[in-house]
Amino acid sequence: MFHTARPQSSVHSAVVLLELIYHATVRNIRQGHGNAVIALVLNIATAVIIVMAFYVMFSLLGLRGAKLRGDFLLFMMSGIFLYLTHIKAVGAVVGSEGPSSPMMQHAPMNTIVAICASALGSLYIQVLSMAVILFVYHVAFTPITIHQPVAAIGMLLLAWFTGVAVGLVLLAIKPWFPTFVSLFTTIYQRANMIASGKMFVANSLPAFMFDMFSWNPLFHTIDQARGFVFINYFPHKTSLDYPVYVGVTLLVIGLMGEFYTRQFASKSWDARR
Repeated sequence: MFHTARPQSSVHSAVVLLELIYHATVRNIRQGHGNAVIALVLNIATAVIIVMAFYVMFSLLGLRGAKLRGDFLLFMMSGIFLYLTHIKAVGAVVGSEGPSSPMMQHAPMNTIVAICASALGSLYIQVLSMAVILFVYHVAFTPITIHQPVAAIGMLLLAWFTGVAVGLVLLAIKPWFPTFVSLFTTIYQRANMIASGKMFVANSLPAFMFDMFSWNPLFHTIDQARGFVFINYFPHKTSLDYPVYVGVTLLVIGLMGEFYTRQFASKSWDARR
């Protein structure tokens, strides 16, 4: 009477896993707000407010001319979209359901599916918000041209990937040091308001200032993205390989840590959050 349906082949296993991730992603997105439209509007409002705040600040300080040639708002959005995608991915993965969650009692649900669902849900919301904002700006205000749109989207995915990797490492140590992880996540997200370099052009930074930002993979990703967005900007100081290497390294460390931590799953973890 009670039995578990087991996949008959590797292809069937992959299909079942992808279907499970899909349904878990939909559930994760719906958890954020009961109304999907309102959830999207709130995320769009967050991005618009940040863009306008920096636009007003740079206009009042007279720093608009100090940036690269091209649409100034597009310059701001190219950094802010990647910044939001990165920090939202970090927060989503850190906040994903762990091995002690009640959902893990239902086979074939597992922590990897929960992590993938949180990460993909975050990416879906950010990409949809970015598409709506750029469409409205292009149609209602001024036409925009992106030099290499496919490569620019690749940089957005790279910012998301590094955010997932950072979040996975924090998720692995969260059951052991919940207060530290919560505090570090908040500090990391706030610090990237400046450390991401979304307000600067890396080519114009002096050497002593560049060293303050070069550790951050998001800084490299944003600068490389602007090289693909604007036809007259060529990033000379940042590297495309660095965020890839950092992301892969942190992902491997995070997966090993999550596997190790999962073996010590306890109901008491939820009480310490």
